[in-house]
Amino acid sequence: MNTGSNAFEAAPSRGCARFNVYGYQVEVRGSAAPAVDGLAADFAYFRAERLVSPVVLELHHEDPPYHSTPSRPATVYTPRNVSLRNGELTFIDYSGLALAIHDRKTGDFRIYSLQDELLYEAAYLFVLSQISEFLDARRLHRIHALAISVAGRAVLVLLPMGGGKSTLAAELLKYPEVKLLSDDSPLVDRSGRIHCFPLHLGLLPGSQGQIPEHQFRTVSRMEFGPKILVNYEYFADRVCPSADPGAIFLGRRSLSRSCEIVPASLVQATRAMVTNCVVGLGLFQGMEFVFHRGLLELAGKAGVAWSRLRNSLRLLRRSSRYHLILGRDLQQNARTLIEFLRKTNASPGATT
Repeated sequence: MNTGSNAFEAAPSRGCARFNVYGYQVEVRGSAAPAVDGLAADFAYFRAERLVSPVVLELHHEDPPYHSTPSRPATVYTPRNVSLRNGELTFIDYSGLALAIHDRKTGDFRIYSLQDELLYEAAYLFVLSQISEFLDARRLHRIHALAISVAGRAVLVLLPMGGGKSTLAAELLKYPEVKLLSDDSPLVDRSGRIHCFPLHLGLLPGSQGQIPEHQFRTVSRMEFGPKILVNYEYFADRVCPSADPGAIFLGRRSLSRSCEIVPASLVQATRAMVTNCVVGLGLFQGMEFVFHRGLLELAGKAGVAWSRLRNSLRLLRRSSRYHLILGRDLQQNARTLIEFLRKTNASPGATT
């Protein structure tokens, strides 16, 4: 492997997928067919036949070439990896099981491993981080939330990681009036309008219910164990491209069997949006790459934070706001929310 400026010359590949995510263009290829196929399934909504100068993401099922890496200490440590910088290249080590090389000048990314699931997850998180950075620059920001459309209005449910957003989405999709924007990270623009980001539904093993086996796959994650990923194709006809603001629900879990909805204040909703959009807790926005930037580039992130806050406030001002206390009964949770939305028609307007 050459670690110089030509480290990303085209290599023979057996699989290839192309995506255009709101202008971020990427071509995924390489010998790790299962990993390439996994990304192709995730980003199927954004599938593209032709791209112009895309970022190249190469996934190789082979031993990581550690003999070609620079001999210097790592500078950034995360629970998933350690990384170091050498000129325009960043090297990321995944506990000796995978090695990735990110060319920060071109945006290209190459990763080597004999573990296809690790290849897939590392590539998936990298693509998400790069999409986030690209969209941030265009003032289109991700929110850590479930987002559906009912009666033409966006309904967001903010829950922490592992809080049950995808499980609730799967139950809500049983109702014909529900359209999906995203089960995990919809996008908010400068006017507060919500745009779709439909990848997959991530469910815990055993919660896939009646979903056909050919529509999901099980993956083992680096930190959080196995998860069921329901393919985009399963809910493709239920996706809504975008929707005006309607209602925001600040979700919490309880041990009660019942589900409860009560008004939330603007202050409470703003705090939740700071956590789930401005900070983006749970979105894995690639801090291992961000921290390799210079001080001036990091200072520029303050502008991104302000833009996220501004978009969030515009969304909040155009939305009704509530607390959603979810109980143990999954069907009851969805039924309570749908009946409430039918009654209010998901109409916009601030609550006190």
